Amino acid sequence: MAADTRSRMISAAIGLLQRHGLAAMSFTDVLAESGAARGAIYHHFPGGKQELAFEAARRNGEDVRGHLGELPDRTPRDVVEAFLGNVRPVVLASAGGGGCAVAAVTVDGGAPIADQSGLLTVAAEAFTGWVGELTGKLTHAGMSPSEAADLATLMVVTLEGAHILCRAAGSVAPFDRAAAALLGTVQGPG
Repeated sequence: MAADTRSRMISAAIGLLQRHGLAAMSFTDVLAESGAARGAIYHHFPGGKQELAFEAARRNGEDVRGHLGELPDRTPRDVVEAFLGNVRPVVLASAGGGGCAVAAVTVDGGAPIADQSGLLTVAAEAFTGWVGELTGKLTHAGMSPSEAADLATLMVVTLEGAHILCRAAGSVAPFDRAAAALLGTVQGPG
């Protein structure tokens, strides 16, 4: 039961980070969304909000990496098309006010920088893992490791930039333009 409560709290924190960012994520909201008792806060997260945000970003980063590992990798274009198709609903949510839980912990949450170093580290590890997963897919699909790493980085930067631009625009149009440009970098029908 304790692990289930902790897991529910982390899941709630992921959703809150996506919708509101780190500064606005509160334990009151985490408790309300997870159904956990108030006493669960410091039992499961003795480090407080920073620890909960760290665990939420870590789990979200791992979950995304797992999804990237499932992309087809017959050709580089297959990888890019599948990536864009899978992230479009996430970016669409950004247009409605959502965002990326991992990116959310990189923005000042009101804590001193020293307190945020762990959050920056977990975000960097997540992004590096995503780029690594995509690089592996693209290399398997026939690209050189260097070209694959460049394209994988561009893919992740496109996703993260789209969160911000689409949220600001209230539209998925910036993502669609970037997706078309990204597809233009790989050969194949389309």
